[in-house]
Amino acid sequence: MASAAAPASEAVKAAKVLMVGAGGIGCELLKTLALSGFSDIHVIDLDTIEVSNLNRQFLFRKSHVGQSKAHVARDAILKFRPNINIESHHANVKDAQFNVDFFKQFNVVLNGLDNLDARRHVNRLCLAAEVPLVESGTTGFLGQVTVHVKGKTECYECQPKPIPKSYPVCTITSTPSKFVHCIVWAKELLFAKLFGDKNQDNDLNVHSKDGSSSKLDVFERDVDEDLDQYAQRIYDHVFGYNIEVALENEETWKNRRRPNPVYIRDTLPEAVKQNGSSWDCSNDHEEPSAMASLGLTNPQEIWTLAENSRVLLEAFKLFFEKREKEIGNLVFDKDDQLAVEFVTAAANIRAHSFGIPLHSLFEAKGVAGNIVHAVATTNAIIAGLIVIEAIKVLQDDYKNYRMTYCLEHPTKKLLLMPVEPFEPNPSCYVCSETPLLLDVNTKVTKLKEVIDKIIKSKLGMNLPLVMIGSTLVFEDGDGLEEDEAANYALNLEKVLAELPAPVINGTKLTVEDFQQELSCSINIKHREEFDEEKEPDGMVLSGWSAPVEKQINSNGENKSAASSSSARATDDTVEDPSKPGMKRKLDELLETKENCDASSSAQVVEDDDDCTMLDGNPALIKKKRLQ
Repeated sequence: MASAAAPASEAVKAAKVLMVGAGGIGCELLKTLALSGFSDIHVIDLDTIEVSNLNRQFLFRKSHVGQSKAHVARDAILKFRPNINIESHHANVKDAQFNVDFFKQFNVVLNGLDNLDARRHVNRLCLAAEVPLVESGTTGFLGQVTVHVKGKTECYECQPKPIPKSYPVCTITSTPSKFVHCIVWAKELLFAKLFGDKNQDNDLNVHSKDGSSSKLDVFERDVDEDLDQYAQRIYDHVFGYNIEVALENEETWKNRRRPNPVYIRDTLPEAVKQNGSSWDCSNDHEEPSAMASLGLTNPQEIWTLAENSRVLLEAFKLFFEKREKEIGNLVFDKDDQLAVEFVTAAANIRAHSFGIPLHSLFEAKGVAGNIVHAVATTNAIIAGLIVIEAIKVLQDDYKNYRMTYCLEHPTKKLLLMPVEPFEPNPSCYVCSETPLLLDVNTKVTKLKEVIDKIIKSKLGMNLPLVMIGSTLVFEDGDGLEEDEAANYALNLEKVLAELPAPVINGTKLTVEDFQQELSCSINIKHREEFDEEKEPDGMVLSGWSAPVEKQINSNGENKSAASSSSARATDDTVEDPSKPGMKRKLDELLETKENCDASSSAQVVEDDDDCTMLDGNPALIKKKRLQ
């Protein structure tokens, strides 16, 4: 680390910087670093360039599509700064090569990531390597830069982070009331059923209208069935027959609007015989598109019911004609044009049935991909703020560290709001090693469930090791002896109380991840019963920053639904500053409803321009700023 007395120019020239992420923020950041005098930069990014990146990730051109973001960004910068050293890594930052020793060589780490899992991983490596971390994120017009220095400021995981909201299956399958419910149905149920893994559980009704039929699954295609006939049969089943089945339960519709079944004979009386021209596509190298086949050119236009029906059937046929080899392995991807067309059309037809306003493909893609569309200017502002904070870190000027928020609407005539960093949270299990508490039924819960649902999912460990006292009951990772791996596999299927070192009320688990150099303790509290709706995991973890759910509304916006517990957490978004116990923005932000609304309306981020806006009143959580 450079001396506090060193001029900024000297600190910059001597610095070795690691930049994680070369997307929307990353492109701006790499450019700003190079133009600010930084001469030794490493860049890590797993992604390749997509067409949708080109409107804001200005280092990339159409000819770069499909190439590594890290490598292309490096080459672009070296064209106008040929004398600096930039090393690019087309790899996952969670790969074993990027371990604590790798991180120790840098003076500061700068994050421009798009997901909670990777951010937590980098945070833990920075803590272990004792390297300062500058975090960042944007979502639409909102942005944020925060500084995390071990022992001086809170770490990235000291406070809650939002995760996407999940919806009850019964709402999705039977009683949708918002467009997002229709999107989830189309994406997670219909698309997955038709084109995804056939072995996955699916809540769609698969029984045919003809009760005497021997077919167990109506989605199975008959050997001699024409593709048009198959598509129309599926259409009638999911939008017609299944709605009729739902209507049979009169109790459900006493206080709800009754849906209307939709059949192909009503929407397309011509039986879709002139639906598109997928057989006539002349260019096999172009990406299949139902819109292109049907001559629809405006993604911001809301299609009629008939147009949605044509798009659905055309997309259905194109998947079977042009991408048949992928069927059975497809997972919805917001950058897959044909998948977005199919999901948009299916969601709109279902929305029509339930009296929900229809949406354009542009809007539907935003909801389906949890997108708030990126603003290039916000990325540029945030990149500049990252470099400002990085220079302070290099000078060890911790008294002037600032968390800076970029706002959509001025507050007290300011669009950039600086906040002094907070001290480490003494309850943080990552940087303060505070023991956690797990309520669990030790007589019925298997070790595998604890590892999957708690240790990996909630605590974010990648290669965990679990010890009970001095007994090692599980270890993950390469290099295990065959008999060891077999023994651990057997332990996974045992209930906690039957492990070699039985887990009972009061048992203490020690969990470690050597890759992250993270260790924490979990105290076990045996509990017989759990609320299936409120505690679906059958276990409850306390003493950590648990997720705050985000709620996506029908126009594609997202709003955080803060939990009543002050210990709820989530992924990277703007939280509601009006909720006590949630982390903060400024006191001033609470003074005007305008800013509360602005900060709570933009939530889930597009592919790589991610935001970790942390709102709330500092006075409410009684945390001390650094003096």
